[in-house]
Amino acid sequence: MKLPGNLRFTINEKLFLKDPESSDLGRKILKHSILMIDEIGFDAFTFKKLGECIGSNESSIYRYFENKHKLLLYLSSWYWSWVEYRMLFAIQNIDDSKEKLHRVVYEVTCEVKDDIRTEYIDEAVLNRIIISEYSKAFLTKEVDTENKDGFFLVYKKVISLLANIIAEVNPEYPYSKSLASSVVVGALNQHFIKRHFKSITDFSEPDKNVASFYIQTLDKILL
Repeated sequence: MKLPGNLRFTINEKLFLKDPESSDLGRKILKHSILMIDEIGFDAFTFKKLGECIGSNESSIYRYFENKHKLLLYLSSWYWSWVEYRMLFAIQNIDDSKEKLHRVVYEVTCEVKDDIRTEYIDEAVLNRIIISEYSKAFLTKEVDTENKDGFFLVYKKVISLLANIIAEVNPEYPYSKSLASSVVVGALNQHFIKRHFKSITDFSEPDKNVASFYIQTLDKILL
């Protein structure tokens, strides 16, 4: 799907000190932090290493983000905003509830490809970070405080959108929110297993994929 060239997402202002999308340096920080976290992992990633990579002082990165945790939360919010956009775009002018369900499930479970319209964000690489590192954004002692501050709002909006369509398909099903969150979290886990533990997944076969698995599973549960 091609995104409009001027597409911008509203990210919680508490996640940054200066909007990184407002300057060339800020966009460079986003682009190369994604590439570096994917390459070396979030635990090994530091602002000092990022500064050396982009030819900038470490202090200049701290003008945008208080710490690398806030940067990860920012990248996560950007990713889930992009997923939400894709979900809403996919069901425009669609009235059939089952078709809407299939489309939104596909968007939250499919293989992600880079969109060239967002030149400083590689969505395919960012997706790999979300799969491998996203739990580190909320498995912290500060999760409840950060949740109150709205840091996970977009993530919850993605799940709520899916839950609302599940309830639309089958109003009698009593666990729409739990099922929706299980699909979103489970899909990330299945993509991780597909890449690292191939002996315990069916997705190594070309005619099987994560999106089809969840679409078929929800059809059996709801219809």
